[in-house]
Amino acid sequence: MRNSYEPPMHWNDHEDIAMALYEKFGDEFDESKIYRIRFTDLLEWVLSLDNFEGKREQANEGHLEQIQAKWVYEWRDNQ
Repeated sequence: MRNSYEPPMHWNDHEDIAMALYEKFGDEFDESKIYRIRFTDLLEWVLSLDNFEGKREQANEGHLEQIQAKWVYEWRDNQ
């Protein structure tokens, strides 16, 4: 169910996606675990975010790498 108060996210919204993943998973994933996430899993998690409107076929490795890196920064900021 989409949250109408939040703008929709697309593949180039790396930081917003990373923040949403951190909110979803919290400290379940630390830096080393984030970097070991398979891109196939990361792709599914991004697609399942409430406000995410990007399409599977628009994903690429560069987007997933950026999301992973921003997720690590988000995790570090909250430690």
